[in-house]
Amino acid sequence: MLSFHSCGCCGVSTSTAFHFQFRTSPSSSLFLYATSYKFRSTIARAASGFTGESDSDGERKLNFSGVRLEEAVDSRVGSAKLRLDSWISSRINGISRARVQSSIKSGLVHVNGRVVDKASFNVKAGDQIKCTIAELQKLRAVPENIPLDIVYEDEHVLVINKPAHMVVHPAPGNTSGTLVNGILHHCNLPNVEFSKEEGLSDTEDCDDEVNSYGSLASSCEGSHSRPSMSSIRPGIVHRLDKGTSGLLVVAKDEHSHMKLSEQFKQRTIKRVYVSLTAGVPSPISGRVDVPVGRDLNNRLRMTAVAGPVNSRKARHAASRYKVIEILAGGSCSLVEWKLETGRTHQIRAHAKYLGVPLLGDEVYGGTKSMVLSLLRPRTPISLHGKIVQMVSRLDRPCLHALTLGFQHPHTGEQVHFSCEPPLDFDEILSQLRRIGSESVSFSKPSN
Repeated sequence: MLSFHSCGCCGVSTSTAFHFQFRTSPSSSLFLYATSYKFRSTIARAASGFTGESDSDGERKLNFSGVRLEEAVDSRVGSAKLRLDSWISSRINGISRARVQSSIKSGLVHVNGRVVDKASFNVKAGDQIKCTIAELQKLRAVPENIPLDIVYEDEHVLVINKPAHMVVHPAPGNTSGTLVNGILHHCNLPNVEFSKEEGLSDTEDCDDEVNSYGSLASSCEGSHSRPSMSSIRPGIVHRLDKGTSGLLVVAKDEHSHMKLSEQFKQRTIKRVYVSLTAGVPSPISGRVDVPVGRDLNNRLRMTAVAGPVNSRKARHAASRYKVIEILAGGSCSLVEWKLETGRTHQIRAHAKYLGVPLLGDEVYGGTKSMVLSLLRPRTPISLHGKIVQMVSRLDRPCLHALTLGFQHPHTGEQVHFSCEPPLDFDEILSQLRRIGSESVSFSKPSN
């Protein structure tokens, strides 16, 4: 088992896992607040989805509610089959196909004067299309008595060890069992309603992780006068993917949220992750400075795009990594990651770019078949059965937010927290070590 030790002062914990000290870390924050935030619907003939609202960086947000499109299908499509949802998505810049499909199913799309409610309907050259994008539907988060692994708590912040498979906040298809549901119960707060667009936001800090929707925070502790249900919204400063385990920090008041957000923007919050990768990166330590952007062929996936930052709407992303241990004869490795930026799926995309996808990451290439193809040639035949069993149990990317460090928003003290990887990660690591293990030493520690 991995060994971690806490010194017990100021919530500071240190780690001796992997034969070296972790003093920096991944960070995160989710806050609950009351706000009079108002959505404004924009009706536009042009194919634009800007609402005129601003995010924390002063950039306008995309809403699309009420956007209208009236246009004929261009003759250049020829005789090729073209789905209605695909054509509309191509005409409204930045909108998701799922949003278009929802509008079609709601009866808000006409083709040649007739309502068409099938997204797969094939359009042809000359068809007259009229479309109105549906209003955002509301999601509701209800307090749920979900056990939370609370690493540290005071009146200002809450540090939680998120288990793998838990979604941070409600989204379509995941309206219960989320961290937000558990936080609402823990803080004795009422129901929360917010739009799908908030729940599905791709942002993760001031790079991609800072997400602000309001300014007046409601304390989780001892408040006798609750804000009304309609005035409370969850906002994520930092989040972890559903499959990622590890540490998150929750801000309980406006001041704490503001101070933590500033640290994200200034990139002073320390984040360290550990992963199990398929293969060993070469070189065994380095810095990946490759922009990350949305994969044009799969909106659920990001991709590392070498070249100018603005190419394919990719954004600057930088990760430092070093191999801690070479496992199973070089078929896998234990890798430490330190983030300079916080893009969506940054580690997963950068690992794929290096040619070493995370074990269990089906989206980015770390599939069961790929892992088996690496392990079998380097594993004694007598262990093949156990290897197959181990790989069959891979059900999430082997990625853990190991340590978290930030300046306490009220005391000003530098606090650091560590939390060992969960049992599933540790069991896989142990089995790989039984096949073969080689520790990696460095003449000088990485920055």
